Amino acid sequence: MANYTIAVLPGDGIGPEVIKQAVETLKVVSQQSGHDFTLNYGLIGGAAIEAEGVALSEFTLDVCRKSNAVLLGSVGDPRYDKPENNVRPEDGLLAIRKHLGLFANIRPVKVYDELVNNTRFKPEAIRSADFVFVRELTGGVYFGKPKRRWQTTRGRRAIDSMVYSEQEIQRIVRVGFELARKRKGRLISVDKANVLMSSRLWRQVAEETAVDYPDVALEHLLVDACAMKLILDPGYFDVVVTENMFGDILTDEASVLAGSLGMLPSASLAGVPDNSKTTFGLYEPVHGSAPTIAGKDIANPIAALLTLAMMLRHSLQLEKEASSIEKAVQAVLSKGYRTSDIMDGGCDEIGTSRMGELVRSELV
Repeated sequence: MANYTIAVLPGDGIGPEVIKQAVETLKVVSQQSGHDFTLNYGLIGGAAIEAEGVALSEFTLDVCRKSNAVLLGSVGDPRYDKPENNVRPEDGLLAIRKHLGLFANIRPVKVYDELVNNTRFKPEAIRSADFVFVRELTGGVYFGKPKRRWQTTRGRRAIDSMVYSEQEIQRIVRVGFELARKRKGRLISVDKANVLMSSRLWRQVAEETAVDYPDVALEHLLVDACAMKLILDPGYFDVVVTENMFGDILTDEASVLAGSLGMLPSASLAGVPDNSKTTFGLYEPVHGSAPTIAGKDIANPIAALLTLAMMLRHSLQLEKEASSIEKAVQAVLSKGYRTSDIMDGGCDEIGTSRMGELVRSELV
């Protein structure tokens, strides 16, 4: 039996509610497996600004650095959304990725058969879609310099720079190849090489890295073509790797396939996933803080529970426990229980707490 230390950052909005369900589920996992989980809490985002004056404090960073993994709720508070604000909740998210070296964002997109009627798509078009996005997380236009805004005699101007080094591209593309090798052996690299110099370098480095993976078929797609194909033929995809901004946009687009953002987990890793060793990571559901429904016990906790499963698998090497949570979620959906965001005719609508309880009851 092993001992693990987990940093828990509940975040803003519905974050504390869904993370509570993940923590309660982790307690059951501990009881069943014999593994011990020490939980240390910290603040991030709007909660941190309110209590500490910054979106991410040195205290919280220290808590994270001393942990095997980080479990994060969501970040975002409309009180700090004004453009003129000097500090915003999202600053904490960008900072924690940078300070902890979390360069690889893994976002699985799985369409459950039970939910194929919960979208605007024809069920036969999305049934059994199951793929993974690998998004570069610490480079590109979100972090590139120069980045500034200024006043000229002819009006205001602003600039953001999309910057990538060969090393940044190679390490994220390698994550994509490694995941593809464990799945169907197909990797799609998404860029805008017909226009952007950074994308041309991206494509070149991807081709060079492919030499190390003769068992994986590499395909290139322009980002606009990828956006269309995600809607027209989602079953075409298996593993997709792309840069920061493209990944941000495409993964949100892909979320509609699953019926709700409340169904999608994610992991942000500091290394290439390796079944033979642990990988430090930050784990957060894809959905935002959803402040309008916070405190109402109606948020969907499934993304947080599946995020917990990803943490157990990638950072703690607890595959059996991770699979148990995923099977429990499937079992609850199969029995017809739904939160409001995935509600369908003939199903039983339940709240955040009840969904968490039902999933825990199915753990074996």
